[in-house]
Amino acid sequence: MISYWQDLTSTELVEQVHESLVAVMVLGAIEQHGPHLPLSTDLDIGRGLLVAALARLADDVDVIVLPSLAISASDEHLSFPGSLSIGAETAACQVIAAAESLERVGINRLVLLNSHGGNIGWMEQAALDIRRRLGLLVVKANYMQMPPPAEVLSARELASGLHGGQAETAMMLHLHPDRVRCDRLGDFPSSADPDTLLGPTGPASYAWLAEDLNGDGVTGNAAAATAEQGKLLVDHYATLLARVLTEAAAFDKNWSKR
Repeated sequence: MISYWQDLTSTELVEQVHESLVAVMVLGAIEQHGPHLPLSTDLDIGRGLLVAALARLADDVDVIVLPSLAISASDEHLSFPGSLSIGAETAACQVIAAAESLERVGINRLVLLNSHGGNIGWMEQAALDIRRRLGLLVVKANYMQMPPPAEVLSARELASGLHGGQAETAMMLHLHPDRVRCDRLGDFPSSADPDTLLGPTGPASYAWLAEDLNGDGVTGNAAAATAEQGKLLVDHYATLLARVLTEAAAFDKNWSKR
């Protein structure tokens, strides 16, 4: 059964709680995505992936959907108008506070479905704090770190299409085509050298601002995106996320006691 936290009464919420119930929260962002995508892109994609994942669950997997974290940590985009950021510490505090509310009603499984790269760092520490203090299972599901589907994106795009590129544009063309400014699509090359160890991502990554990689604040070939590619990407990631939710519900949470 799928339910939504805010739609329930207090009594109905308590009646739904059981050991394998999984709470899921989308971690998005409101930030610039170049001239062609709306500020809500990360949030739209996260919510779209969740809806598609929920549709793939078996009937015996019970999930309660928490309100999304719409505004999060987007400091790397603050040079561009429209970007909102509450910073890493405040974002972490909000997720931790939500977990405390889960613990109070007896829910002990939480999946964080993250669709914004700037959330990854603070989410790691928040999840550890929740595990240590509250004892919850906290799953950090970053869709952008999951293996991509074969032959949809080129090697160049996988390496440099970090923000507002082909993948995000394609998914938005599938999920919300009316929100994509198709007359402003383009190829936004990254200034990062793909042949060096130093880069914006990877084992030897450097801190970056969006304008460091491209003056338009986005990187990747958005002009190559199609709605058909977007459907393939959404179907692929939603299938993986449905598996994550299913495995979280079945996870044997018998933590070792020290």
